[in-house]
Amino acid sequence: MDAEKTVRRSMIEGSLWNKILGFAFPLALTGILQQLFNAADIAVVGNFTGEMGQACMAAVGANTPMIALIVNSFLGISLGTNVVIANAIGRRDEEAVHKAVHTSLIVAVIGGVIVSLLCELLAEPILRTQNISEEAVDMAILYFRIYVGGLPVILLYNFEAAIFRGVGNTKTPFLALVISGVVNVGMNLLFVVVLHRTVDGVATATVISNALSSLILLFFLKRSKSEVKFDWKKLKLDWRILGKILKIGLPASAQACVFSTANIIIQAAINSLGTTVAAASSAAFNIEIFSYYVLNSFGQACTTITGQNFGARKIDRCMKTLKLCLLEGIIIEGLMVFTLIFWGKNLIAIFNPAPELVEIGYTRVVLITTAHLFSLFYDVISGYLRGYGISLSPAIVTMVCICGIRLVWIYSVFTQFHTFKCIMTVYPISLGTTAVAMFILLLIKRPSKKYS
Repeated sequence: MDAEKTVRRSMIEGSLWNKILGFAFPLALTGILQQLFNAADIAVVGNFTGEMGQACMAAVGANTPMIALIVNSFLGISLGTNVVIANAIGRRDEEAVHKAVHTSLIVAVIGGVIVSLLCELLAEPILRTQNISEEAVDMAILYFRIYVGGLPVILLYNFEAAIFRGVGNTKTPFLALVISGVVNVGMNLLFVVVLHRTVDGVATATVISNALSSLILLFFLKRSKSEVKFDWKKLKLDWRILGKILKIGLPASAQACVFSTANIIIQAAINSLGTTVAAASSAAFNIEIFSYYVLNSFGQACTTITGQNFGARKIDRCMKTLKLCLLEGIIIEGLMVFTLIFWGKNLIAIFNPAPELVEIGYTRVVLITTAHLFSLFYDVISGYLRGYGISLSPAIVTMVCICGIRLVWIYSVFTQFHTFKCIMTVYPISLGTTAVAMFILLLIKRPSKKYS
């Protein structure tokens, strides 16, 4: 019997607590492994490019918010794929699953090509607005150009992963990234240490490894015997299914775009504090993000499991999913936060051991990881609502509370207190406010009562 079919049935039957963990852990590890692509880039150029180390780190780190804006906008749409497939599986509509799979893959590749071409044309004017230091700006542009050249395969992997998540399978995407992650690290060392390249070498390695992971997942989709089987003959756009995907995905995409835009403005503020601060923030980001992927995995688990059970009209299991995702998430995320705070300085030193850089980076790690407990709360609730197909209102709450507060803070408080700690303080404030607002939204929407 096909593995996806077994996973599918288990999501709407039996005990939930172990299914949530079984879904969330591989997904968290997948996100962490994806981030290690970027972390490996920064660690290699920070340690093996001599006096250029901090400038290379700043160049790669300066790209993070802009790349997040591009990739996360499509990840929002892929969330629509996840929910549409989960709902269709819950109601046993195999034809809808087939159409969603093939429509999603077309959107990924065509969207990736179009956005890649636009980014190549706009790379220099985009990055020269980010207050990047003169010693790092040209390398930042070079890294960006190479990275966006690989957008079609990068987005293809993420949509393929969303397809697997829709049936409750998070292990296959993780295994694909294990393979490509090893290749990425090996090629980083080859290009930088052996061939003496800088940011161009690590960017090329990242694109090649992403291409490998997307091909691996396409291979598994092609060989699957379940509803998500890929067939070249069925590769066509279904406008009705695309409409359903976009109805859920576009609000999430808009949320990601506004969220990332706010982070771009924050990154510009960080860059204005100098190369050392930018490099320290870049290193810290690649540590704190591990905590984010843990909490986000419980949010996505809540979306998928709620989506399948809502499709099967098992509303009581939807409510249990919300409660268990919050409980298990708080325990696991709490352990992650403690670990990162305890080992934070040592982990930052892996990227660059300069004492000043380590101290600055540790400030970011402490403030943001502790605030991630708020993130867990609102991420799980918004994931629960999206499982019912409620996507617009959680997106609006997030955009207003997180992005609005951060923008006001940068253009008011930061202008008075021009320090790195001042910038970082906005994170717990904005995340805490969003958690409260999302809980109020849950009380207003109450989908379990509406559909019971």
